[in-house]
Amino acid sequence: MQESTRKEELLKIAKDSVSAQVIVDDIIFLESRLDELKKYPMLRVDPNNSQRQKITPAARQYKEFLQQYINCLKAFAKLTGSDFTEEESPLRIYFNQIHADSK
Repeated sequence: MQESTRKEELLKIAKDSVSAQVIVDDIIFLESRLDELKKYPMLRVDPNNSQRQKITPAARQYKEFLQQYINCLKAFAKLTGSDFTEEESPLRIYFNQIHADSK
């Protein structure tokens, strides 16, 4: 997906929230880096002993970016009030009812 299309899609979900702009930019950046890192080998195998394997720097960086990406998605979901699922959790339904009743 093109970055501009993805950005528009995420900002639409966030209803063009100014505070979401930074998180959306980070999400787009991390998605592009993760896609790029997938092109590199993740394991280095010892040619003399195939049982000896070592992760590559690309694998380490992929793992770090993936964790940052997950954290950004969680922050984005919290900011937008969406958890990207069709159904609401029982806890969220309960809190929504309490909030509606207090008005």
